[in-house]
Amino acid sequence: MRTVAELEEHLARPSQALVDDLGGLDGDLLILGAGGKLGPSLVRLALNATRGKRRVYAVSRFSEPGLADALAEEGADVVRADVADVDALPEAANVVFLVGAKFGTRGREHATWYTNAYLPGRVAERYRGSRIAALSTGNVYPLVPVVSGGSVEGDPLGPVGDYAMSCLGRERVMSHFSETYGTKLALIRLNYAVEMRYGVLVDLARKILDGTPIDLATGQVNVVWQGYANEVTLRSLLLADAPPYTLNVSGPELISVRQAALALGDALGREPVFTGEEAPTALLSNAARCHRLFGYPSITPAELIEHTARWVADGGPLLDKPTRFERRDGQF
Repeated sequence: MRTVAELEEHLARPSQALVDDLGGLDGDLLILGAGGKLGPSLVRLALNATRGKRRVYAVSRFSEPGLADALAEEGADVVRADVADVDALPEAANVVFLVGAKFGTRGREHATWYTNAYLPGRVAERYRGSRIAALSTGNVYPLVPVVSGGSVEGDPLGPVGDYAMSCLGRERVMSHFSETYGTKLALIRLNYAVEMRYGVLVDLARKILDGTPIDLATGQVNVVWQGYANEVTLRSLLLADAPPYTLNVSGPELISVRQAALALGDALGREPVFTGEEAPTALLSNAARCHRLFGYPSITPAELIEHTARWVADGGPLLDKPTRFERRDGQF
């Protein structure tokens, strides 16, 4: 993966299992938040997996120039709309909800709660007769001991900060409509998806090149290839149920921030600068249920590190959307 075209092709390459699963669903597919960080690659993956057998609606305000036209040329039914205008959205039997707000929460907590908790409720009510796969986050869990291996789906929740609390609000509000109307719902707790243009590994690589100290307090993280996360999100439509089905989505390994930075630094020819020491706790998810259902990601952490280092070293385009994974106070 040396060019954007190669990266996009790889992200949009469906497995036969995904083709089979989507083939077993009735009705069209509606992707809300199609213009965001994850949306375009998920739309393309869905188009390649459905192979023209159903309509794939891509809904967003589409602030990125040319994106809407590109998705339309590839076969998506593009709908330029604010998701809040739910009555103007098309009917669909299957809905993927990707809308969310993470950054800029401080001082705009009200807007964060509107996007992450109120708006999902409107969507869940509007599509109460559909299957819904809704993206959530592992931030709904508390920091846990590293030796625990991470939180599993049935563990107690403990969101820290307005972002994480509002994401739990999303889960609670959408679950209300699932319980009330029998809406089949899957809640996808994702962290941290990576590809060559953004993610934890890009954050580390940029700090290494800039000589910025890497804070080791959060010494362990989860990462997962974005293509795998997209596939699982689409396939989770078949798991949607009432009450909701909850699924952690991440890689099978805990990644040492120190060791990942050293590997990236070696590939980049730069020595990482570290500060602090690893705390005994971190935000970690155990995605064993996901791996039992869908297998392991096709790209390993070592391969992700290699691809990321080469991409950044070659000056490949970046999305400039840092994860801020190192924050332990919930302030983004």
